[in-house]
Amino acid sequence: MTKTSECPKFEVHFMKSPIPKILLGLCMALATSSWAQTHVPNLISVSQFGQETKGHKILIAAVKAANLDQVLAESGPFTVFAPSDAAFHKFSHSRMEELINATDKRELKTLLTYHIVAGQLTASDILRALSRGNGKTSFTTVQGKKLLAHMEGSDIVLTDPTGNRAKITTADLSLANGVVHEIDRVIVPSQM
Repeated sequence: MTKTSECPKFEVHFMKSPIPKILLGLCMALATSSWAQTHVPNLISVSQFGQETKGHKILIAAVKAANLDQVLAESGPFTVFAPSDAAFHKFSHSRMEELINATDKRELKTLLTYHIVAGQLTASDILRALSRGNGKTSFTTVQGKKLLAHMEGSDIVLTDPTGNRAKITTADLSLANGVVHEIDRVIVPSQM
């Protein structure tokens, strides 16, 4: 049996149903595109590089306000599902301002840590997990709650416990201590 070079865990005998074939194609495409991504020192120093943080000012401000910047800079590896500024505006820009400016940062930390998974999960890793789970999988966030993932067409979609859905719009910003995937909506561990 032959194995592909980008996704060594997929073997030919798994190609009987259409889902693994689709996921294998996506895996190969995303693996190729991830090689071209910029590699920067860590999750926090990425804010020093303009292109990678363009459209993520709210996330960076929230991470710093919650005092998670040092943990993200010095620990890891982590996978961060990073909502864009547009995603935070859909969620509620005023609510984010309240959380960032609050004296008690517990709610902000809960929200942010729900977007972080311990370990480095590239898009290829997520697609392999989806293939093994017949198109569905879940991850435990560092906040402690499950985050569900499934495919919709060629998109990886994350679903939180309250039914909010976020699509990965840009995958595999590779960092020394993890990987970042941009998402188009904010996901929450519970009603906020």
